[in-house]
Amino acid sequence: MIRFTDQMHQNKNALGIKIDVDTYQGMKKGVPRILSILDRFNINATFYLSMGPDASGRAALQFVRNPLFLKKMIKSNAAGLYGLKTALYGTLLPSPMIAISFPEIVRQIISDGHEIQFHAWDHRRWQDELHKKPIKWISEWFEKGIDAFNELTGHMPSSFGAPAWIIDERVIKIVAKYKFDYLSCTRAKEPFIHENVGVMEIPSDLPCIEETGIDNAVSEITSVLKTGGIHVLPVHAEVEGGIRSNYFIQLLEQIKMMNYPVKTLCEIKKILPENITVRKYKMDLLPGRSALCAV
Repeated sequence: MIRFTDQMHQNKNALGIKIDVDTYQGMKKGVPRILSILDRFNINATFYLSMGPDASGRAALQFVRNPLFLKKMIKSNAAGLYGLKTALYGTLLPSPMIAISFPEIVRQIISDGHEIQFHAWDHRRWQDELHKKPIKWISEWFEKGIDAFNELTGHMPSSFGAPAWIIDERVIKIVAKYKFDYLSCTRAKEPFIHENVGVMEIPSDLPCIEETGIDNAVSEITSVLKTGGIHVLPVHAEVEGGIRSNYFIQLLEQIKMMNYPVKTLCEIKKILPENITVRKYKMDLLPGRSALCAV
């Protein structure tokens, strides 16, 4: 039997760049910056957009509940990444709408030839409270987010990427109703078919810059690419489109020197081998992260 990794190397190498937009400032400032960088390198990426309210200020509650979260915020220089206003949204300041507030930026993403998919309605509450929310809340969350996506883009999303890579069985059941072409909800090492629902998963297998540490990010990521194969790099508009944009540029320069093809995730789906393994995700704590995510 041919192993998945052997099949992958029989295909062309490919790198997918998955850009999550989690906050109002990330949409307003980070996305235009990333678009200019991608244009400079003449490459296309897949943008996963949060549609609804930015309640980032509620993350302050995690400082007390989760010491790892505080450590991560200090390590990543969260104050510099997100700014003071973002730290107050949803608490002392009202929550502004994220992608809904910037239809002109959404139009630019599309006109520049990038793929655009559904990431979230309320990113922060999903990330912090999914485990204790009833299934009705999850269903309404999807309805609000996908309705907004449809209104904003003129079409339904063909993929869903879960906030912070957090899912559970209730989510999988609801996702099945939408008949997405593929999901990108995990940090698994390779693509697989989600058990029970039969949907393709194209995971983010490479580390985020904030997980590796900025000094090691470029070398760690390129060392994996040197082995070849198909990979997906998770990018955050607030990070690589903000104060870490220079590291993103350095990485893309290295990728260009390696002649490593960059494709959207929907293009990657087309070149994946047939007969991919059917698996069930599990939750695990990855290095550099503060909470469990699907792997």
